[in-house]
Amino acid sequence: MIEPTELIEPRLPSRRMLLSICTVIFLDFLAFGILIPLITPLARQFSSEAFVVGLTFAAFAIGQFFVSPLLGVLSDRYGRKSILLISSLGGMWASYMLGFANSIGLILVSRFCDGLTGGNLLAGRAYLTDITPPEDRAKVFGFIGAAISLGFIFGPALGGGLSLVNTRLPAFVAGTLYLLTVILVWRGLPESLPPSRRSEDPVCWREINPFTKIFQALQRPSLRFLLVVVFLLNFVENGLRSTIQVLTAERFGFAIEQNAILFSYLGLMGVIIQGFAIRPLTKRMPERMLTIAGLSMMIVGYCMVAFAPSVEWLYGSLTLNAVGFGLTAPTLLSSVSKGVEAQEQGFINGTNQSIDSLTLILSPALAGLLFDRLGTGAPYWTGAILLSVAMLTLLIQPRFVKFDR
Repeated sequence: MIEPTELIEPRLPSRRMLLSICTVIFLDFLAFGILIPLITPLARQFSSEAFVVGLTFAAFAIGQFFVSPLLGVLSDRYGRKSILLISSLGGMWASYMLGFANSIGLILVSRFCDGLTGGNLLAGRAYLTDITPPEDRAKVFGFIGAAISLGFIFGPALGGGLSLVNTRLPAFVAGTLYLLTVILVWRGLPESLPPSRRSEDPVCWREINPFTKIFQALQRPSLRFLLVVVFLLNFVENGLRSTIQVLTAERFGFAIEQNAILFSYLGLMGVIIQGFAIRPLTKRMPERMLTIAGLSMMIVGYCMVAFAPSVEWLYGSLTLNAVGFGLTAPTLLSSVSKGVEAQEQGFINGTNQSIDSLTLILSPALAGLLFDRLGTGAPYWTGAILLSVAMLTLLIQPRFVKFDR
């Protein structure tokens, strides 16, 4: 087994370390992606309302919201590797539970438990931040985005294929992938945060209260407006993800396999943008400009989704949205990471994940209600309005506030 490394100075990570952590994130989101075609149809066996489907997403987010600050703080004290192990074990257990679920209650419990241990992404981002200088973070965050997108290429396609054999089979395969992740982290991933750089302060309630952590982060001028944009971006995107399968089923008659193909296609677009395009683009354009350009594309894309009259139109609008999100997410996260000290990366990544989880609690239920009450396009034109607010928030700032090291 590889022992924890000693002090790792921030520099471009070695290919081996980058490949290892990206593989962990890929396997995590491959397992998550496998479940995407399963959860909505499984929930609709017990209820046909979009609101109930939204609750399955909210259950995951509620668990993640309350535990993310704790996982972030613990990763600053005990290292990133321990959090990756805990999260992968939790994902394995929750996936197997979902495979055996025979009621909406058990589905909600399994999603909640998965959220409680869902710290792989925050620990992975903190891991790369530990070993990467500030000026290169948008590039390596792009690699994480590409790993996530790869998971969304192969995961839904694999889940859709497995569901043709047995509707519960994707959950058991996802659990096995989490088991593989545990083995990879335990045997092949060196620790990125040596004892000399770990926080020594005792854990207290104030530090792990998600509302307190968000409030503390919002008090910092270097983070305030950026985190507002993070909230709006995640709120809108999570609303789309939680309702798009209901939209495609009702408007275009999509089955599980067709939705799996759609998600795989969107994952491919994410890989192209975040895995290949974002690096040369950050060399030629400021991060702020890329973020605003991405938000602009998403606004147009959401408007097009709201009124899409055909499958071709839907694919075109979601392509525009995927490209926009691929530009916005890594550059925005890079700017946020520069607003705190090196030993606070677990804190800010935990806060980011708490914000994402908070939006995942609120957004699916609201999107589902809008869908049920105002029509199939309502969540998407509402999202375009909120993204316009996010873009205006950035435009009124003369520049992103960067933390000087």
